[in-house]
Amino acid sequence: MTTFADTGTLRVSPVAGHIGAEITDIDLRAELSDQQVADLTAALHEYKVLFFRGQDIGHAEHIAFSRRFGAVTPSHPYDTDAPTEFPEILAVDSRLYEKRFGRRKFSYTNHWHTDVSPLINPPAASLLRAEIAPERGGDTQWTNLAAVYEGLPDSLKSFLDGLRAEHRFGGKQPAWDAESDYAKKVAKAPLVTEHPVVRVHPVTGERVLFVNPGFTTRIVGLSPRQSDALLDLLYAELSDSAYTVRFRWEKGSLAFWDNRATAHLAPSDLDHLDVTRVLYRTTLEGEVPVGVDGEPSRAIAGERFGAVAG
Repeated sequence: MTTFADTGTLRVSPVAGHIGAEITDIDLRAELSDQQVADLTAALHEYKVLFFRGQDIGHAEHIAFSRRFGAVTPSHPYDTDAPTEFPEILAVDSRLYEKRFGRRKFSYTNHWHTDVSPLINPPAASLLRAEIAPERGGDTQWTNLAAVYEGLPDSLKSFLDGLRAEHRFGGKQPAWDAESDYAKKVAKAPLVTEHPVVRVHPVTGERVLFVNPGFTTRIVGLSPRQSDALLDLLYAELSDSAYTVRFRWEKGSLAFWDNRATAHLAPSDLDHLDVTRVLYRTTLEGEVPVGVDGEPSRAIAGERFGAVAG
């Protein structure tokens, strides 16, 4: 068990070999000290996702906590269900998805994904808290994309360092019915960006594999067959359980992850159960990714996503 030496109120307990730490001895209803913010930021960069339990907070406290780590964005580029008084809050609510997507779902995608990677500036981090959690099932998993890259052979790293990939909202197989209102909304204002396949983390300097099956559609410059084969190989690597951590949700749980260095996987084990799952998410404004060659991402469609004024 690791404890930051500079504070007596924060304990960081790593939970898996490459990713994840549980944070205890902290109350998110209280205003954090600058030292606590610094310690949590350092832990986030080291462990990529932080887990908190037993936090009795609402939307306002959730947003206030998020703002200690960066500028909070609107809930989502396509969200129209945010509480009117809290435009920063995205509802991950199983009761909304059937209406929105035209089918019964517990998340908008059941593929590994990095939040809204088709943006020119994907979120720097996401914070998700549980309000209603099923008694069984519904876990979320995360994978450490810096560790995934580091685990690749040097020859493959060198090849990937010079590549770009297209990220498109909806990916290759959108999770919504083609005639749904959500499909029409996305078609009217598409999000498409060419990102480096390997991005350099702006804080840690780590090289991070930056593709995901939820949003990445192709490798630029390769034939469709070559692109699919390479992406399949990379997706097999990022889903390797050696690089992952799994979190069991309870009411009052919160997960805080570095969206620049991780992908995560929503549950797919609830569709046959008559249960409700409700979580709420905020996201922190991110920067434009930069590749190993120093070149930034290029927007094909869509604008930079900025923070909520306030």
